[in-house]
Amino acid sequence: MPDTRYLLLAAAVSAAVNWSLRAAPFTVLASLRANKTLQYLSATMPPGIMVILLVYCLRDLPLTQAHAIAPLAALAATVGLHLWRRNALLSILGGTTVHVALASTVFAS
Repeated sequence: MPDTRYLLLAAAVSAAVNWSLRAAPFTVLASLRANKTLQYLSATMPPGIMVILLVYCLRDLPLTQAHAIAPLAALAATVGLHLWRRNALLSILGGTTVHVALASTVFAS
């Protein structure tokens, strides 16, 4: 059985490492908040990532076949809901609902 002092020291070291690892991001982020590059990236990356996801998801969509209507209708619903309400959650849920409803009922293979 290990010595009591050894166990207490091991617990103290574990607690110190755990606390340090949890506090480190907050101390690092405080100095990065004023960085112009990060401010630019935080403003431009979300739309850029959405465009990349859109191209990736629709790249192999056969536009000449009938089952392409479900994703295109879901895309139109998502864009329309977002332009109408400016609510990302509503847009995502609405587009998903349209796609699932069309793909599982009307255009089921």
